[in-house]
Amino acid sequence: MMKRLLTVSLFLITGQVYAQDLQQKIATAFGRLQADSQCSYASISLTVLDAKTGEQVFAANPNMGLATASTLKTITSITAFNVLGADFRYQTQLGYSGEITADGTLNGDVIIKGAGDPTLGSWRYEQTKEAHVLALMADALKTAGIKKINGRVIGDDSIFGAQSIPEGWIWQDIGNYYGAGTSGLCWRENQFDIKLRIGVVGNAVGVLRTVPNIPYLTFKSELLNGAAGSGDNAYAFLPVGGTMMYLRGSYAIDQEKKSISAALPDAAYDAALRLADTLKKLGIAVSDNPESAATLTVKGLPLPQIAKNLTTIQSPPLSKIVYWLNQKSINLYAEQLLKTIAWKQGKKPTTTNGVEAVQKFWQAKGIDPNSINTYDGSGLSPGDRVTTSTLARILQSAKKETWFSDFYESLPVYNDMKMKSGSINSVLCYAGYQTHNGRELCFSIMVNNFNGSSKGIKEKMFRVLNVLK
Repeated sequence: MMKRLLTVSLFLITGQVYAQDLQQKIATAFGRLQADSQCSYASISLTVLDAKTGEQVFAANPNMGLATASTLKTITSITAFNVLGADFRYQTQLGYSGEITADGTLNGDVIIKGAGDPTLGSWRYEQTKEAHVLALMADALKTAGIKKINGRVIGDDSIFGAQSIPEGWIWQDIGNYYGAGTSGLCWRENQFDIKLRIGVVGNAVGVLRTVPNIPYLTFKSELLNGAAGSGDNAYAFLPVGGTMMYLRGSYAIDQEKKSISAALPDAAYDAALRLADTLKKLGIAVSDNPESAATLTVKGLPLPQIAKNLTTIQSPPLSKIVYWLNQKSINLYAEQLLKTIAWKQGKKPTTTNGVEAVQKFWQAKGIDPNSINTYDGSGLSPGDRVTTSTLARILQSAKKETWFSDFYESLPVYNDMKMKSGSINSVLCYAGYQTHNGRELCFSIMVNNFNGSSKGIKEKMFRVLNVLK
């Protein structure tokens, strides 16, 4: 009996020494980061938890609300898994209003009714690719016996309302692909490519074409050819309701891609346009121009409803959506999920309601909602504020869930660690998981208002995280 007690005591003492040793190593590394000249005016926070028990391993400024950048996507992802379920799928409907005559003429409108699917027309999945989706829609119309349409193809994105851009997003972001607004009917991830003609340093870059062709926009290039090695610093700007997109900034003459990606101003309209063009190529004439909920509103026309549904197009499951959301840090996916969380909770699917739904969900699990002070679901807003303590606790809560392996797989690998990164102006953050001597840990580290290069601060943050290996 005495021998057994002695063994247990030695085990406990060894565990305590191990924990204290790890704490001291983290504290030393964190102190070194805090004292670095790049952090002279920075706000820094780090929380490390035992991923199994939730026990705090280390914390420095854990309750300081800081800009998260894209590490906020981990909170949106985990909340979506909890609220929607790993197998949740969006369902887009294709149908028509009016009636079909005996000769196959539809006297009415073809309607694509969106339900918030961010993957419709995306190139990331076989079943969502643009050509495949358009073929499914065209086949459904042909199967219904439609040979001619006296009416319009309409993209109905009304389920998510008219406000596509979250509060707090900045003008410099929203014309670019990563600043694409939400839509009840997304298409091609609400983006398109602009192919550039590179020239002499200091002169304006030319616009060759767009992919796909965007006939309803014109382009004015104020984008300058930058010196070799200066990188891609190009930005697209499109005034609300405008049809002229401005390109500004600089683009290095040695960039290989020679193209930039911009945001579609009305994804639902573009989806309707592509289907109308597809039908015309198949010999199914469409008498009137395509429309969306937005274009109909501008014209003061009502939005018709589907009288007969022809087919329903399902998205990939949530687990697959979250995979790409985090792997490629897709802002659109996060914002669509945030609105969907609000809808699932019985609220109008708006960004504001989504934020409140996330706060209330975690409040019910003991997390102060004031520690999740956000404007969006992606972290693109520089006004977002979350504590590392809260972010780490949410990461830890996921560990016991049946869908955890799907979430874990969605996290990229940086510094040989499974973690989500986040960066906006003078902000760099990481959040994820690491095993240290057999002990599973989860962590969140945020640095706001650093000076100097992002590369430099990244290397110094990695030195802190290396202690967790």
